[in-house]
Amino acid sequence: QLQASGGGLVQAGGSLRLSCAASGSIFSFNSMGWYRQAPGKQRELVAIITRGGSIYYVDSVRGRFTISRDNVKNIVYLQMNSLKPEDTAVYYCNAALGGASSWGQGTQLTVSS
Repeated sequence: QLQASGGGLVQAGGSLRLSCAASGSIFSFNSMGWYRQAPGKQRELVAIITRGGSIYYVDSVRGRFTISRDNVKNIVYLQMNSLKPEDTAVYYCNAALGGASSWGQGTQLTVSS
């Protein structure tokens, strides 16, 4: 079970942090990540962190977003800085193990210009 939280309304240039709490150990998954889906667009990968600690960001957020994890609390975070209106989307956390994925409920981020 994944529980996402932290979305909201923020002005362009602002910051926000999303949290994804897992009901079990995050190390039971090969990777955990954040995806987003804007209206009329396909869901896209935003950032991912593997069990081994490797991190990937989509080009559009690299340098502005930071994915991290709390191994004790079993939470994965997405710190989002210098937000832009084009970051507006529903953000979903994901946990992957082999060919299977688990999804949290989405959390809405709206960035006003």
